[in-house]
Amino acid sequence: MALNPSDLIRPEILSLKAYHVADASGMVKLDAMENPYPLPADLRDLAAGLAHQTPLNRYPDPQAAQLRRAIRQHMAVPDGAQVLFGNGSDEIIQLIAMALARPGATLLAPEPSFAMYRMIATFCGLRYVGVPLKENFSLDPDEMVLRIEQYEPAVVFIAYPNNPTGTLFDLEAMMRVVNAAPGLVVVDEAYHAFAGSSFMGELPRHRNLLVMRTLSKLGLAGLRLGFVAGAPQWLGEIEKLRLPYNINSLTQAIATRLIDNVGRLNEQAAAIVTARTQLARALVDLPDMRIWQSHANFILFRVPNGPRTFERLKRRGVLIKNLHGAHPMLDNCLRVTVGTPDENVAFLQALRDSLA
Repeated sequence: MALNPSDLIRPEILSLKAYHVADASGMVKLDAMENPYPLPADLRDLAAGLAHQTPLNRYPDPQAAQLRRAIRQHMAVPDGAQVLFGNGSDEIIQLIAMALARPGATLLAPEPSFAMYRMIATFCGLRYVGVPLKENFSLDPDEMVLRIEQYEPAVVFIAYPNNPTGTLFDLEAMMRVVNAAPGLVVVDEAYHAFAGSSFMGELPRHRNLLVMRTLSKLGLAGLRLGFVAGAPQWLGEIEKLRLPYNINSLTQAIATRLIDNVGRLNEQAAAIVTARTQLARALVDLPDMRIWQSHANFILFRVPNGPRTFERLKRRGVLIKNLHGAHPMLDNCLRVTVGTPDENVAFLQALRDSLA
């Protein structure tokens, strides 16, 4: 008798759909929250020289020592906190979930939020509990604390700012969650460069708090580098699950030097914030449009028919993110990444035509 995948693969994995990345060939690509600007020419030359010098016949530094020093210095990691690197923040989420996946353990997160929290919980055999945000996509601290008391989660993930809503949750509400949680609280600061707020400075005061970041939104998405900072007694245990050499030599060499130039990258982030404000003002002026204030590098908005508008935009050569069907609170919602000025103009014109 022929063996089928369903004979061996866990039912919850069989029921999943793989994470889909749309083909953006020939499109104005505004679907993935990338920095739309290339590195400045001198930094590209620097990266090319580092690639030429890197000994690709040798394994990477398993501890990424030089990169670790640069991250600690330029990302304001507090003294006494440890740093753990991942191949993007996705790997870090998975490492944390794997480490905590005791029988019956729960991963809790507000939702709608980053889809990988739920997916990775399923991968690792954790029970997932999603706590609805308020109607305006703000955090509901009463409901969060109630669910924490009910399920006693091993870990709570909170994106700050939140993806896909762009919301920067209230500080007092966040601290209620941190103080109520019996396990870890991971604050995911993937969009910190656009937010003007961070929990990194809170690490010494809260031993159950971890702060996670990625360099992807700073313009280094192709390097696939994330890190998490927190108390050594937690990260020392999670480190045991990290596969050897997970951060390749090119990423280590290039990221180390580019982080030394983080001011240049932050200038691009500041330009994106300015463009975000301009784009939001233009969207507000369109008929039958609702938008939510964003503290990230994207804007969430609702139109009368999200799927139809999404398809019309694609036919006009503009790719954004269709969130209709992802969560009940996101009905007819679309998310657009803030692009270059020319890309934003092209998007707005295509959107006007698509709504006509």
